[in-house]
Amino acid sequence: QNIINLFPFNMMMRLLSPSSFLLLSLLPLACHGFSAASSPSASAASASASLITKTGVLDDFDYEKEDKLPWIQEGYNTYQWRGDQEINYIEMGDSSKPALVLIHGFGASSYHWRYNIPALARNYHVFAFCKLGFGLSSKPIQEYSADVWRDQTVDFLKDVVQKPATLAGNSLGGYTSLYTAATEEAKSLVNGVILLNGAGRFRDGSSDDQEEKEPNPIIKAIQTGIQRFIITASFVITKQPARIEQVLKQVYPNNDKNVDKELVESIRYPSEDPNASEVFYRVITKNGSGPTVYVDDLLQQMDCPLLLCWGENDPWIRPQAADKVQQIYPNSQRVSIDAGHCPHDEDPEAVNSAIMDFMEKLRTRK
Repeated sequence: QNIINLFPFNMMMRLLSPSSFLLLSLLPLACHGFSAASSPSASAASASASLITKTGVLDDFDYEKEDKLPWIQEGYNTYQWRGDQEINYIEMGDSSKPALVLIHGFGASSYHWRYNIPALARNYHVFAFCKLGFGLSSKPIQEYSADVWRDQTVDFLKDVVQKPATLAGNSLGGYTSLYTAATEEAKSLVNGVILLNGAGRFRDGSSDDQEEKEPNPIIKAIQTGIQRFIITASFVITKQPARIEQVLKQVYPNNDKNVDKELVESIRYPSEDPNASEVFYRVITKNGSGPTVYVDDLLQQMDCPLLLCWGENDPWIRPQAADKVQQIYPNSQRVSIDAGHCPHDEDPEAVNSAIMDFMEKLRTRK
């Protein structure tokens, strides 16, 4: 299909298949509510500084010479979000240069940008954070939906970046980037968006007003129990290193040499968190308490430059999705990458080049 489908309960049986782990990047994205965003004042900047802890673990890393970021399971820097949520993030590059924020997809972390951050930091002020519930960030037991990660992104821009930035996101991170840029309160914070095989749902022409019947409470309880069992079993299976490697290689169809032990460990290690299994369940089962926000609607609300940096051999998010984005947002640019679902890690040189070209166009556009 040319739509990026988002899977209901009857598709959960597929979670026990080898392709389950990253396939979950195509889960329902329900969005509602939003905290207003504005450019930080001097006093706000001072207050923001108290929320940031820089560890210095990368002080000896020479991004001018090194091409691959080291995996550090203890984490990099910490942004204290909304009181007690610790958000792990990486910052690299000259702070006087244009800002670029990299946002990972489902099941990944800021480390998934390991081949992009050093190269891009030579010309830009680069940031990458782990989404709440993923990677090395906190994993609170709460409801998860797209608005959580959008709000996190907006607050990160205000408190940490503190200047307009370009957002680049892969898969679910692409949707987060798009959703942030399309929100009126955040438009002054975002000067461009880069979608790398971005997830999301398009309108399919069916009636938006059609109401679903409320299921019988007993049937609903049974379905919920079965669903939890299946998802929990899937989590136990998919967090095994051999299974992680197997699934990753399926979405690196042209060049799987970058599916190495560090990448596998960056996915496995966070899954050992005591809350990881419950967070996994809640992310999957979240259907939203408000209206679904379609990619079509977000594109119509967005007014900044857009680059589609697309892995044309993606087995899950087909090139037709990018075709549809271009139809809706005709001023978008597109660069085809000979890669799968994670083009930034499968062919980082090509992706880095495309991002730098786009960033240079943004600079000269001023």
